[in-house]
Amino acid sequence: MLLWCFLGSVSIFMLCEAQDSECDNFTDLDFHDSFMGTNLYVRLLLYTRANLDCGHKLSHHNFTLEALFDVTRPTTFVIHGYRPTGASPVWINHIVQLLAAQEDMNILVVDWNRGAANLNYFTAVTNTRRTAANITGFIENMEKEGTSLDSIHLIGVSLGAHVAGFIGAMLGGRVGRITGLDPAGPMFAGVPPEERLDPTDAQFVDVLHTDMNSFGLRGTHGHVDFYANGGLDQPGCPKTIFSGKSYFVCDHQRSVFLYLCALNHTCNLMAYPCSSYTDFLNGQCLQCETFKPASCPVLGYNMSLWRDTLLRLGQTRVFFSTRAEAPYSKTSYRVDLVTWNQFLRWGVVILRLHNGKNVMESRIDHKLLRFEQYTSTRLLAQFDMDLYPVQKISLRIVTGNVIGPRYKIRLLQIRITPLEKPDRPVMCRYDIILEENAEVSFRPLPCN
Repeated sequence: MLLWCFLGSVSIFMLCEAQDSECDNFTDLDFHDSFMGTNLYVRLLLYTRANLDCGHKLSHHNFTLEALFDVTRPTTFVIHGYRPTGASPVWINHIVQLLAAQEDMNILVVDWNRGAANLNYFTAVTNTRRTAANITGFIENMEKEGTSLDSIHLIGVSLGAHVAGFIGAMLGGRVGRITGLDPAGPMFAGVPPEERLDPTDAQFVDVLHTDMNSFGLRGTHGHVDFYANGGLDQPGCPKTIFSGKSYFVCDHQRSVFLYLCALNHTCNLMAYPCSSYTDFLNGQCLQCETFKPASCPVLGYNMSLWRDTLLRLGQTRVFFSTRAEAPYSKTSYRVDLVTWNQFLRWGVVILRLHNGKNVMESRIDHKLLRFEQYTSTRLLAQFDMDLYPVQKISLRIVTGNVIGPRYKIRLLQIRITPLEKPDRPVMCRYDIILEENAEVSFRPLPCN
């Protein structure tokens, strides 16, 4: 049954559905609906720890009568993005379960699929503001019933990130937090802040970028912007159009799966403040002293350890790298070399860590490194697995010299510092002689 609804102080009419006693699911449409176009109406599906497996559709006006909905609890709104095929997002149930595990809260899934499901992307963009007006009216009613806007968290995916921004702006930036997962780029690139997500939309805004060279939005748009693998192409995603749909959506969707992994605590996605991803890979931005006594920011639900520092710093860009598959996090080490070879050599470093039968390799080959007399070189070595304790280390400097004599390279010191595990010992070795292109192995020693 459909009813016309008038929402709070926001002068907007749209279709809302009447309440029933059955479990309410996300609107599942198909390509035919998307092809024909849909008329916007917005549904709010409530999940709590008491009804995690059964969505409960809320009335926009009579929600105070709902036993499951407690306006004094924290409330998180989950807002999806463009749905060109009309299908429901595959991650909805997963994020509900993981959010409920963080703390006792109201989880409101904003179902605006009738409005987002349209082959005409421009229509969906137009509907973002109408959807935002709808939810703003609901939140204003919540506030009248005693909800503190400090306790509201909006999580928006793609177009949903801008919906969250518009809601925050309509509420004067008073909501506690907005999380934008790869905010949509098309139709939002180069527009003024009031026409997209920006830091003034909430008391704290955190943004994750994974597809800035296609469907995502370039730049910085939060108090902290996380850039996975530079915010561009993601490892494990197809590189050619012959992979079909996955080629277009994989990088963009990775933002959701990284966030889910972080919520599940199976990923420790620590990110480092830096001016660029290249500088991060070059080992130039591996200090976290700014955030002491905490570490560098970690992607996820709880940002309380870093929030005050990030608000003081202003817009901060932080970078991290991932694996191709879940769990996505890598184990990172800072490697400091002091060389004393007689002749200048250029090359790349291959570092291996051994733990019994297990071996992990890091190829630091994104650029040629300079090795010369009494030169300090800092590197970032990242491994797909965490091997501990490290029993043996292997090092090879590859110069590409295949026809001439092998020159010797002398290391006065190699110092390997764990980054995500600061409680672990720093590993050192002193005065090592190795030939270019040849591997040398040694046991790590305590550092002097």
